[in-house]
Amino acid sequence: DCKFERTPRYCSNAANTGVTSRESRTSVLLDKFRTQLSSGPGFQDFITGVSVNKSNVTAGGEDSEKHAYLSEDLGMYFETYGCQMNVNDTEIAWSILEKKGYQRTADLTEVQEKAEQTIWNRLQQLTAMKKKRLKSHAPMKIGILGCMAERLKTELLEREKLVDVLAGPDAYRDLPRLLTVADGGHQASNVLLSLEETYADIMPVHYVPQGNSAFVSIMRGCDNMCSYCIVPFTRGRERSRPVSSILEEIRMLSDQGVKEVTLLGQNVNSYRDMSEEQFYGSDMTKLSRGFKTVYQTKQGGLRFSDLLDQVSRIDPDMRIRFTSPHPKDFPDEVLHLIAERGNICKQIHLPAQSGSNQVLKAMRRGYTREAYLDLVENVRRIIPEVSLSSDFISGFCGETEDDHQQTLSLIREVGYNVGFLFAYSLRKKTHAYHRLQDDVPAEVKQRRLEECISVFREEAVRVNTALIGSTQLVLVEGESKRSAKDLCGRTDGNMKVIFPKDNVALEPAESQTGPINAGDYVLVKILSATSQSLRGQVLSHGSLRSK
Repeated sequence: DCKFERTPRYCSNAANTGVTSRESRTSVLLDKFRTQLSSGPGFQDFITGVSVNKSNVTAGGEDSEKHAYLSEDLGMYFETYGCQMNVNDTEIAWSILEKKGYQRTADLTEVQEKAEQTIWNRLQQLTAMKKKRLKSHAPMKIGILGCMAERLKTELLEREKLVDVLAGPDAYRDLPRLLTVADGGHQASNVLLSLEETYADIMPVHYVPQGNSAFVSIMRGCDNMCSYCIVPFTRGRERSRPVSSILEEIRMLSDQGVKEVTLLGQNVNSYRDMSEEQFYGSDMTKLSRGFKTVYQTKQGGLRFSDLLDQVSRIDPDMRIRFTSPHPKDFPDEVLHLIAERGNICKQIHLPAQSGSNQVLKAMRRGYTREAYLDLVENVRRIIPEVSLSSDFISGFCGETEDDHQQTLSLIREVGYNVGFLFAYSLRKKTHAYHRLQDDVPAEVKQRRLEECISVFREEAVRVNTALIGSTQLVLVEGESKRSAKDLCGRTDGNMKVIFPKDNVALEPAESQTGPINAGDYVLVKILSATSQSLRGQVLSHGSLRSK
């Protein structure tokens, strides 16, 4: 086999029959070339502004981790759009850059308004700002991180020329180098996906204004390959973060006074830690009854129920949520654990996507309407007070009017507290893009979406009205957006509750009162309900332990 080394190496299949005079001359020339190469300039000699002390450049030595090419006093400003995973990605990226000497700024002083509609609009604004800034300030660089960077690389770099740096979800460790390349006047990108990257050794810098809640990434990527979904192509295959790293981060958050942690993953409940030999085993992954996958059943590993068990024991006064799960990964042991632990929220997201078996098959969801409803029944049997939320897509490829009516009937039959509903939008690279026809007209998609939203709201009002008269433990988030006289917070079931900003009893049946602050638990009696929120009166302060 041929091996590439620092010096030239010739490969040949011919037998070595002796050293000829020609080979001797070649050997002399090679020795001369090696001498010139070893005494010539190295890579760092070609980097502007770097002073090289060759005696300190050692492979694997102390100085090998220093990045002399990084400029000093660099400012970094982040804006985050999209899902919670993007929020967590920002925290990871900032942790990496902070260690390299970057300073984070809270705002751009030249910008007076928030982004209007889309990231594209915002990029146009930032590009205009960048051109003005060149005349009076240090150069400004624009970068995009995450899924959009991977999916729209060509458009962002070549067609629109709006960004200097692109980093995909698995390339954040490369950000210091990419920024240095951009600082030299070149566009820089790394959107390569990894089968292993989990950022397990990176402690995210949580940048939450209230500081009462945080997101913790436990796995990345997805193996489900639903036909409409771009995630496997933008975030890669599933890989789980080691449990020890997750527990360390959550202990740190508990010490900081965080009251609620949401475990994050594209398929969060398919978590499977194989980082230690002791986790290997022959046990096959258990699925919800009646569900199947497009991939072979996985074997061994520390599963989601094991992680949830350990996480919930860290701080009994810290709420634990998780998102976004797949309905296939709710075996009974997960449901029983949720029912038993007081600090694991009794709220489960069950993305249905459609109520039609024909559409579910086209989506490659791995279940039927009947299996989904059986799961809902099982969830409510084990967790009687559970709140359910779901995702629905209107107008998927081939969806008929009858398919749409079946989706409406599913929404009515289940009755969700919260829903996320969208009109189908075709994504490149997906199975649907290559194999299916996006044949539902845009106006039909929109009409069906509006009907789904209408039915969902009707059912949400019914479900939420049933809570009137009950007392709910609410984690206070802060002042209500609509009135400075009110506070808002969320129930265990993730419903928003609005209530007056009054001093209340520090404990139930006590006369001593105190103010309510963000991060407090309070007991609220529910007085009215809409499809989106509850309104009530605070009775007293409370806690998860006294729940």
